[in-house]
Amino acid sequence: MYTPRRYLMCPPAYFAVTYSINPWMDPAKPVDLPLAVAQWESLRDTYRSLGHTVEELEPDPELPDMVYAANGALVVDGRVLGARFAHPERAREAAVHREWYRTRGFAEVREPEHVNEGEGDFAVTASWLLAGRGFRSSPLSHPEAQEFFGRPVVGLDLVDPRFYHLDTALCVLDDTRDGAVMYYPRAFSPGSRAVLARLFPDAVIAGEADARAFGLNAVSDGHHVVLPQAAVGLFEPLRERGYEPVGVDLGELLKGGGSVKCCTAELRG
Repeated sequence: MYTPRRYLMCPPAYFAVTYSINPWMDPAKPVDLPLAVAQWESLRDTYRSLGHTVEELEPDPELPDMVYAANGALVVDGRVLGARFAHPERAREAAVHREWYRTRGFAEVREPEHVNEGEGDFAVTASWLLAGRGFRSSPLSHPEAQEFFGRPVVGLDLVDPRFYHLDTALCVLDDTRDGAVMYYPRAFSPGSRAVLARLFPDAVIAGEADARAFGLNAVSDGHHVVLPQAAVGLFEPLRERGYEPVGVDLGELLKGGGSVKCCTAELRG
């Protein structure tokens, strides 16, 4: 079911790769900033052309990773659980996000006790919160989120450092029904793979090439699935299930270890 969405994005005005906190980041590979900005603007304009609302967070010149707006919080039913970043390089982003939500009328904005990186490691389905752990978010953030949102949390262990956040290895395709996801099994531990197979027997299963293209780092409104255009193996399986894939190029932003979803926070409620 197609539902207009409300998203928060942050322009990559100061995006750069000056340190390495994930396997995709290499400071020796320069970023083409004008191209990164053009690719980001194309993604923003794609959302708007699909009928969605995009709000923009003011970038900070001292925080080059702010373009990855999904990591700043998780919003469900209008309630905001802020982030607590694992790496000091990104730590100050958390307060910027909390302030944005407070000044935009979100009544309940929680500063977390435990490390979580927002929608990087939390995914919302109709009934559950899927929660990643292993590289960034603390397992202690899972009961904290469950208590705050009053939704059951399903913990999933990530085992491949290339897929360091849940949103690099799994995408919820339709948050109105629980079975609609796509994911890359080898990013997860054997036990978590078994849990995913039990919960989502009809999931779209991604292969290695599409996972490496960050094809799971996608955004779905229940009908359109915006994803990296290089993840060519996912397009036909999505169409077969009634979705409309929309390919975009975020190659410059992948140099920082993020793509479509990393750049897109959803404002639910």
